[in-house]
Amino acid sequence: MSTLSLAARDSATMTRRQLKRLVRYPSMTVQLVITPVIILLLFVYVLGGTLGNGLEHGGGRDAYIDYVLPGILLMAVATGATGTAVMVATDMTEGIIARFRTMRISRASVLTGHVVAAVVQQVIGLAVVIGIALAIGFRPNATALDWLAAAAMLVLFALAITWLSVALGLKSATPEAASNAPMPLVLLPFLGSGFVPTDSMPTALRWFADYQPFTPIMQTIRGLLLGTHIGDDAAIATAWCTGIALASYLWAKHTFNKA
Repeated sequence: MSTLSLAARDSATMTRRQLKRLVRYPSMTVQLVITPVIILLLFVYVLGGTLGNGLEHGGGRDAYIDYVLPGILLMAVATGATGTAVMVATDMTEGIIARFRTMRISRASVLTGHVVAAVVQQVIGLAVVIGIALAIGFRPNATALDWLAAAAMLVLFALAITWLSVALGLKSATPEAASNAPMPLVLLPFLGSGFVPTDSMPTALRWFADYQPFTPIMQTIRGLLLGTHIGDDAAIATAWCTGIALASYLWAKHTFNKA
């Protein structure tokens, strides 16, 4: 077999290992789904009436659930990053990585297995959140192609955040430290256009909200699903996701090889 074929086989093996861990310990997957669902219900049913009336064309709670869902979806991915970082840190501190290094397997497959399994987990979580949003009133006007493009953007974002969480897990001394490292990512939808339009913010905060990476991603998903103006947000979002994924991959690879 070629080197590429061996790497693909080893990566598939490591992915199965991680998926079995997720099935054996479902608490992370449950948390990944429950946390954004609770926040969605809280904002829609407690704050949605008031916040929805403050949108450009008003509309109350029904308009607000359409507006807020992209921010909730990105928060769900950021929440899942915590579990990935913890699993990576656990592997690094419990000696299993040292065992893998004595075996004839591709070194890259260990990290690839974490990433692929985490993205699969996050896609399932996102599907559940979208299903619940549809059940409580989310009404997109997207075509099948728009849905496909939105899904591709979410998967690209999940891939970028997962590689970042892997790198953070590798740099953490303990699983406990790894559980805290990705937490700032959960706050970025709040500090962007996730829950309120950025033009309602003070000038300094508005500048940060407009130019931080989560905002163009949320604007792109919102535009694809609801038909709002996207402009150059799609290109900016793609550039951010690609840049984060590449930088995080190189960081994770360097840290793993040094360990």
